[in-house]
Amino acid sequence: MSKILVCGAGGFIGGHLIADLRRQGHTQLRAVDKKPLSEWYQRFDGVESFQLNLEHLDDCEKAVEGCDVVYNLAADMGGMGFIELNKALCMLSVLINTHLLLAAKKYHVSRFFFSSSACVYNADKQRDPNVTALKEADAYPAMPEDGYGWEKLFSERMCRHFREDFGVQTRVARYHNVYGPHGTYDGGREKAPAAVCRKVIAAKQSGKHEIEIWGSGDQTRSFMYIDDCLHGTQTLLNSDFVEPINIGSNELVSINQLVDIVEEIAGVKLTRNYNLVAPKGVNGRNSDNALIQEVFGWQPATRLRDGMEKTYRWIYDEMTSGRGSVVNRS
Repeated sequence: MSKILVCGAGGFIGGHLIADLRRQGHTQLRAVDKKPLSEWYQRFDGVESFQLNLEHLDDCEKAVEGCDVVYNLAADMGGMGFIELNKALCMLSVLINTHLLLAAKKYHVSRFFFSSSACVYNADKQRDPNVTALKEADAYPAMPEDGYGWEKLFSERMCRHFREDFGVQTRVARYHNVYGPHGTYDGGREKAPAAVCRKVIAAKQSGKHEIEIWGSGDQTRSFMYIDDCLHGTQTLLNSDFVEPINIGSNELVSINQLVDIVEEIAGVKLTRNYNLVAPKGVNGRNSDNALIQEVFGWQPATRLRDGMEKTYRWIYDEMTSGRGSVVNRS
């Protein structure tokens, strides 16, 4: 059985991926993250778990040696509030993917997965909340999200050229706003689904029935539940498809509609206060799933309402159990 390396295993998607691989019966697993093991979202018995800084080539070589498959989910990132204010930190993640590719080349890994992002798409195509869904070709001509999006687009190209020049079998997915339980919900790195859940729960607990929304609330997004992300990721990695591909839901909602959903789950109605100077990102972004349907006969299909209920319940339990926040987990 192949030995599988998950980089960023202490984070949200990485922790879920390790759990899913274990459920499938994989026993040869190695988990690596920059954070101390005590700060990982999920840890598992029987999994090699190491704290390594993958910005450094020697740590990448330690991580990759002896592994057949590499999932690179490691990056310094967060929600819009983080990536708009930490562009240099986001750009430095280019070191992670570059050094992992060098190590993958050195140790002749059979498959290398890179988690890219919908932030690579041309900003001119995302100015209207009634956005036309973004197809893979819309990444060029290039004008991605400043900082984070440029790093992801550059790293996509690095994957392509390592495949073409050195034979490293790279696979690249453009994720669209992954959410679910066991993720960051406070501290500044959280994304909109978790942030809205936290704010609604806090308002309900405090009795102060108000919520702050960044921007006008009219900006639109699609959000993909973690289970769909895991299925699409592994399907792509095990396929012969080599071009970047969207893995995201195409259920478009506004941030106001997202708040509506969480209010319904919580059984509360809140007064909305709009912070028009807060980071809000592009006005509209949605996933065009024509290619993934054509190639794999599948697309992410978990209803947002269903996924948000599971996410809300987990965050509620965390906030009311005394276990505290996950500020340092990202």
